[in-house]
Amino acid sequence: MFILGSGSPRRKELLAQIGVVPDAVRAPDIDEDPLKGELPRPYCVRIAREKVEAVTADADDIVLCADTTVALGRRILGKPRDRDEAAGFLKLLSGRRHRVITAVAVRLGASVWQKDVVSTVRMKSLSLPELNGYLDTEDWRGKAGGYGIQGPAGALIPWISGSFTGIVGLPLAETANLLRAAGLSGVGAGG
Repeated sequence: MFILGSGSPRRKELLAQIGVVPDAVRAPDIDEDPLKGELPRPYCVRIAREKVEAVTADADDIVLCADTTVALGRRILGKPRDRDEAAGFLKLLSGRRHRVITAVAVRLGASVWQKDVVSTVRMKSLSLPELNGYLDTEDWRGKAGGYGIQGPAGALIPWISGSFTGIVGLPLAETANLLRAAGLSGVGAGG
């Protein structure tokens, strides 16, 4: 059985692009607060691993979990609690480059395969009408850094370097390789 350890509809849609449909979806409930002084990349890798280890599964089940973190320098911008926090994140990102880190973890029994992908994103300088217009869409809810590149915020992102699907929440090339390593058949082009 293949278990997606995520409640994210975006991750489920991305998996479908490589021909993978989970048999079950079980979002783990873990503490995602960063540790004191924890840097964005190690934080993201740790959270993905803790998620994959927290999903209840049989020994022969393959479990996939991921975590996406938006990093501005050493600062981690998680999912905003409310509109004001989303506005604060977007003001910080406005006119600047930042990193989007997505860590993927795949588990089969006691074995865990992991990969993290770092992409660089530049957000345009946001005018107040652009900022409020985006916030009004409510698209920021549940999204690291307060935006999702695959939605209305795509109009605010003139430049990326790295993995578009990684920025969305699941780097497909790397994920396909991890799933193949764990023995999942029928993954991606040519399986």
